[in-house]
Amino acid sequence: MTVNVRWLWWLGGLLLLAWLLNALSPILMPFAIASVLAYMGDPLADRLEARGVGRTMSVVLVFSGLSLFSLLMFLITLPLLLDQMQLLVQRLYALLAWLQETALPGLRGFLDLPEQAQPIDTAKEAISKHWDAAGGIFVYVWQKISGSSVAVMTWVANITLIPVVTFYLLRDWDVMMAAIRKLLPRSHEALYVDIARQCDEILGAFARGQFLVMLSLGAIYTVGLFILGLDLALVLGLAAGLASIVPYLGFIVGIAASGLAAYFQFDLSWQLLGVAVVFGFGQLLESLYLTPSLVGDKIGLHPVMVIFAILAGGQLFGFLGILLALPVASVMKVMAGYLHDAYLRSEWYREGGEIPLVVEGEDED
Repeated sequence: MTVNVRWLWWLGGLLLLAWLLNALSPILMPFAIASVLAYMGDPLADRLEARGVGRTMSVVLVFSGLSLFSLLMFLITLPLLLDQMQLLVQRLYALLAWLQETALPGLRGFLDLPEQAQPIDTAKEAISKHWDAAGGIFVYVWQKISGSSVAVMTWVANITLIPVVTFYLLRDWDVMMAAIRKLLPRSHEALYVDIARQCDEILGAFARGQFLVMLSLGAIYTVGLFILGLDLALVLGLAAGLASIVPYLGFIVGIAASGLAAYFQFDLSWQLLGVAVVFGFGQLLESLYLTPSLVGDKIGLHPVMVIFAILAGGQLFGFLGILLALPVASVMKVMAGYLHDAYLRSEWYREGGEIPLVVEGEDED
């Protein structure tokens, strides 16, 4: 098989894989989530197996521990989250009232603009005039949602499948990896194994390290805001921790939302200063300790690459694309490094001469 034909086969395989992912995305969600969970739990099972525990028992222990931890966290945080969500709705209503009664009139007076109907009152008047039509639309949508028993059953089945698929993937993870390695071409096995090793380093950093960083930051922000007495400490702290998957986004979103919430709750400057101290301490701790120790600087993805990967994955494949965005970006980073090295060694690059060598301490001419 010639090189050109081989590349055509590879291109066709990649296009077929992309088409299958797009076509099967509605049913791939539980398998993708289960794969991520199994990948994160495999090192724990390997450690137990190295200490003499059987593979099945190791998987049972890891799976039971993770399930119990998830259940306890769900039972503890759900009532608090529900209460805080109700409080959040009240705070948003108060914010809208403040905008209507104070902010907008003050802005019109400062800019010397003519008096106009309040935007919120205008929206209420428009809704009241067309309430019958809007109500008919809402009734139609509700009938479609409530009558779609197939969609509800599919959603329940997907949720139920996640722990089942996770258990079997975790039990047979090493077997599957060994089977894939046997399928590799013997002449290129070392190269492919090295690529897989580098991908595993980056994937491990983001699947395990970044998760621990997000969890740590969420706890730090929540505890700090709770000490300040902020009512929405749990919601805002967890939201900032989850948003920290994109570098600096958690800090920006968290300090802005928490500062606004603190202003409407306390209206005191020292409380706003306390919010800044909490998020400044969290950002400093992340930069100096959490990210270097849990993720690592050398194998982390560039912030711009993380943002682009998440947005592109969501645009192309929805939530499944968001879930797979960072793993795919990690693999692409490793492959780009190998392609870069291959290009520097190629005759195409060296047609104009030898590869230039730059010695440290010497200026380039």
